[in-house]
Formats: sequence, C-alpha cells, structure tokens
Amino acid sequence: MGLRMKFNLVLLLAFAIGLVLAGYMSDQILKQNAREEVLQNARIMMGSASGARTYTAEHVKPLLTLQMKRQFLPETVSAYAAGQSFKALRTQFPDYTYKEAALNPTNPNDRASDWEADIVQEFRNNAERKELIVERNTPTGRMLNLARPLGIHDEGCLTCHGKVEDAPKTMTDIYGVNNGFGWKLNEIIGAQVVTVPMSVPLARAQQTFTTFMILLGAVFVLLLALLNLLLHFVVIRPVVRMAGIATEVSMGKPDVPEYVRQGGDEIASLSQSFNRMRLSLENAMKMLGE
Repeated sequence: MGLRMKFNLVLLLAFAIGLVLAGYMSDQILKQNAREEVLQNARIMMGSASGARTYTAEHVKPLLTLQMKRQFLPETVSAYAAGQSFKALRTQFPDYTYKEAALNPTNPNDRASDWEADIVQEFRNNAERKELIVERNTPTGRMLNLARPLGIHDEGCLTCHGKVEDAPKTMTDIYGVNNGFGWKLNEIIGAQVVTVPMSVPLARAQQTFTTFMILLGAVFVLLLALLNLLLHFVVIRPVVRMAGIATEVSMGKPDVPEYVRQGGDEIASLSQSFNRMRLSLENAMKMLGE
C-alpha cells in the first residue's frame, strides 16, 4: 500500500468520524432551535389570549353588567373574548388553535378531549406546575401544545359558575343548568391550550441541516484534493526521484545527476543528506578501485 493510499485512508476515516459527530450534533441543535422557535410562538399567542381575557374582565364586563340582567352577552366572558381574538388569527394561520379546555364547561364546545383532560388532571394533581408542553403527532403533522392551568381565582366567576340558582337566568336559558356549575374558589377547572404546528420550523431545520452537510462534504473534497496535490509535489515526487537515483547508484551507473531540493523543509534536508551520502559512497568506491 502506497503512501498516498495510506494518507487518504486516514483522512477518510477522520472525515467519516467527524461527519457523523458533526451531523448528529448539528441535527440535534437545529431541531432544538426549531422547537424553541415554536415554543416561543406558542408563548406569545398564549400571552395574547391572556391579555384578551384580562382586558375583557377589567374593562368590557363592567360596562355590560346592566345589559346582562336582560340578555346574556357572551362578550362579557373572558374565555369568549380570547377565543374570538384567536379565531381572527386562524383566518391566516388555520393550523394554530386556542382552547380553554374544561372538565365541566358551560359551553359543550369547551369540553376537554381525552388528552386535554389528562393535562387538566396533571395541573390539578400538581398545583406548583404552571406550564406543560406536549408534542403530538396528528394527521396534519407534528404539533406542539403549550398548556397553562385555568383556575377560579376571582369570586365574581362563581356568580355564573357556583350554584345554579345564583346564575343569571339569561345564561341558563341558553346553556341550561346541567354543565358549568359547582366550581369552587382556587379550583383548577381547566387549561388554556395553544396548539402550534412544528412542520414548517422542522422543515427549515432539515433544509439547513442538508445544506450544512453538503457544504461540509464539499469542503472535505476540496481539502482532500489540495492535500493530495501538496503530498504529491512536496513528498512523493521528491522521494520517488531520490529512490530512483539511489537505485541507479547501487547498480554502478556512472555520472548519475544529483537531486537538489531547494528550501528549508524536511524533504530539502533529506535531499542534501542523500547527496552527501552519495558523494561519500562514490569516494569510497574510488578508493577501493585504486
């Protein structure tokens, strides 16, 4: 096996190991960055929904208190306001959803599904937990769900959701008296759940990963070509030339030209040492001939 082959095999082995490590680490980093991007978007949307709830409770509901006695107005409900603001967002981003999932909601549309009920139970069982992140595979792709507990921290909420007899008649006429009652102060009754698709960020991460690996491979090919050229002109060709001269001298051929390598590197030093050895050998042969 020649020097060039050994050199290339070592480089290929080093590149293969480096490529695997770089590929694994870059893939993990890019996917983590994509997930953080999705999570950040979910938190922004959660904050927007919470802002709509707060604004409705503090500014809209007090203005419509008198009207509520004559007719139930969903605009006074914080959850309704948050849902409507998110509904406007979904006209542009249909895969983004927001739901205030409850175990015993007034509106049947807000009833928690099986996986949402598990999230609510997690919040009920662990009062210190303030956020839960769940990733799910759906028919439309992988989704990230950001959930936060929804509790009763304002006694005013119990006016509509405490005892049935205390609830506004205008509300019970619409939703009935079977659901959305019996809530207690400081009880976790549901969860705010924001759903954000991960397909686009993950696709961008995959594209970035593919581009990075192609560029890394191209850099290696270029580096391999340059190193092979350097190896050929700096090492292999001078060594082959000196080996050829040594063979001719050993066979007793006269007037074999010297090989002089200019420079201050190791090959130049080797050529100078080789020439000195050759001259010493020729002088020794002459002395023996005399």
